[in-house]
Amino acid sequence: MKERNSIAVLPFINRSNDIENEYFCDGITEEIINALTKIKQLKVIARTSSFAFKGKKIDIRKIGEQLGVNTILEGSIKKSQEIVRITAQLIDANDGSHYWSKKFDRELINIFDLEDEISIAIADEIRNNFGHFEVQDHLIKQPTSSIDAYQLFLKGRFNQLQWTPDALKKAIQFYNEAISLDVNYAKAYYGNVQCFELLTTWGYMSKEEGTEKVFINLMKAKEIDTHLPEYPMCYVNKCFWREWDFKSTYHYIKDVLAINPNHIDALDVMVKLFMAHGHFNEAIFYGKKLLEIDPLSANNQYIFANIYYYKGDFDITLHHITKAIHLRPDFDLAYHKKAVCLIALNKREQLENEFQFNPLWEKIQLLNEAVNENRNSLPKEVLSNFLSNHLKRDQLTLFELFILANTDYTNEAFELLKQFVSQKRGQILNYKQEPLLKPLRAFNDFYNLHVSNFSIDEIVDNQKTIETTKPLLLEEEQKELQNKLAAYFNEEKPYLDASLSLSTISEKLEISTNKVSFLINEVIGMNFNNYVNSYRLNHFKTIALDPKNSHLTILGLAYDSGFNSKSVFNTYFKKVEGNTPSQWVKYNKN
Repeated sequence: MKERNSIAVLPFINRSNDIENEYFCDGITEEIINALTKIKQLKVIARTSSFAFKGKKIDIRKIGEQLGVNTILEGSIKKSQEIVRITAQLIDANDGSHYWSKKFDRELINIFDLEDEISIAIADEIRNNFGHFEVQDHLIKQPTSSIDAYQLFLKGRFNQLQWTPDALKKAIQFYNEAISLDVNYAKAYYGNVQCFELLTTWGYMSKEEGTEKVFINLMKAKEIDTHLPEYPMCYVNKCFWREWDFKSTYHYIKDVLAINPNHIDALDVMVKLFMAHGHFNEAIFYGKKLLEIDPLSANNQYIFANIYYYKGDFDITLHHITKAIHLRPDFDLAYHKKAVCLIALNKREQLENEFQFNPLWEKIQLLNEAVNENRNSLPKEVLSNFLSNHLKRDQLTLFELFILANTDYTNEAFELLKQFVSQKRGQILNYKQEPLLKPLRAFNDFYNLHVSNFSIDEIVDNQKTIETTKPLLLEEEQKELQNKLAAYFNEEKPYLDASLSLSTISEKLEISTNKVSFLINEVIGMNFNNYVNSYRLNHFKTIALDPKNSHLTILGLAYDSGFNSKSVFNTYFKKVEGNTPSQWVKYNKN
């Protein structure tokens, strides 16, 4: 279902001669997405889902349907030395019509002002077409005084989002180069924190070295700016993944969501936090929110699948895992989850058909035999290898532990589990809910391996509270301003100006654009464009029937009435009158 105020920002196309400017186009696109997410009443699709259409020629209406949005922004960027040109256009995803476009030519040094200007213009146009929401005066804050540092940051971000160990290391290099040009570049330090956290968690950097690097960068970032969502997010990752301090994790997540309610990483961890504690209804609530704003993320489909896996609903798990694999065919973790689901459902034939050539087939086969075919023992060499499993830290799925737990080696499995828990392995975070560790629940100390400090009884979630907000305009103000607006339109005819905007009206009436928007949308009950076009249409009908104008074309009369587009005029006219302008004129002149 599409929300009225909703947008997806497609990746801006690189029109520069230099193909390496791709990082710049992607970076500007992400900056605009992030800026628009600051508008609370506007649904903005996250980067991952928007970028799923990069380089693909797909009908805009189909994109809108897949993402559940009314509006698509597409555009291009041409960067040449110190000049940047950005072309942007808004498209109605319901019918594919373009209803706003603009070119922006600026010096590169003014890029942050340009990003802010474009973001606010986009928000205003969506509001004009689909309905009221409040827009801040500024959506983008200048993060650095050095344009060169900013471009290096964008290169770092471009690499970080590849999510591979080598790309993360390259990202760190670019972030460090950015910092060398601006030692007060907070976002570059936070970028380093995220990269070092991942390299340490994945086992590609020693825990000691990674922890030190994270600490150094976090302390520097903290001195510069703690108002960015990246600041509490650093503590979310630290508390959740490295310390298993789940109570603090929850509160830091809430801090992130207070800054950005649609922060993908924070919502991701919130799902995992509830899931690890078996609070599946809460996990589903946040999981649905993740999918709503980022539906084409393979990771989000995988996370949502996991909720049902730990609930024991393996058919639903397979449905979402299949989606994850379709979105990302190289997603190893999703394949592993599919394999254990097929084992749980005892689908031997499908398991063999799909996984016999998988590098982990030998272990997958052993696990299936242990769970479904009463295998109880293992060869000595295999057993010895499995028991040394705790020495390896870069495994994605702990098949060895699962096999031991479902054979006669439950004691060995429990000892191995204890070591994993003591190491606070991310892979074992959900051990209390893991179906394949069910045999180990018989051990007295199973639930005491880690006692969580997080209790659902202590929290109050946003979805359970109802916010009461004061209306922008009191009832007496509404009547006064409505009369004032009508008088302005009837006497001064501002609608004849094709460039009329909310800001023009707000200056004339001496009230904020947010209040003008509220007045037209919520009080009068029309969106801004329809309100203005209703006056333009009435004016057209008057002058079109005046014999003095018989020598003018219908399109010329439409332009004289304030319309600036033939398609907009014809579409609006037919929607209101039920026939075409020429048919209406012919009928009413007779």
